[in-house]
Amino acid sequence: MAADNLSKANPDGTSLGQSATDLISLYGVTPVKQRTSTQLATSLISASTYATIGSNNTAILLELTNALLALGTFKTA
Repeated sequence: MAADNLSKANPDGTSLGQSATDLISLYGVTPVKQRTSTQLATSLISASTYATIGSNNTAILLELTNALLALGTFKTA
């Protein structure tokens, strides 16, 4: 069986979800709404110490990992 293509060849592209509350998933996991995170909005440029930069990077990486896991982009088991 051929794969189903979501694109309609629209020159403006293809979008999943019309709002942040629409539920989306990949690979059959439970659909989730868009995550909100203040960690991703943190400015690393204004960080004054190496420790602050390190903790900001850790928080951002953790949030990105959690978002990708929630969408189903990684197999965890």
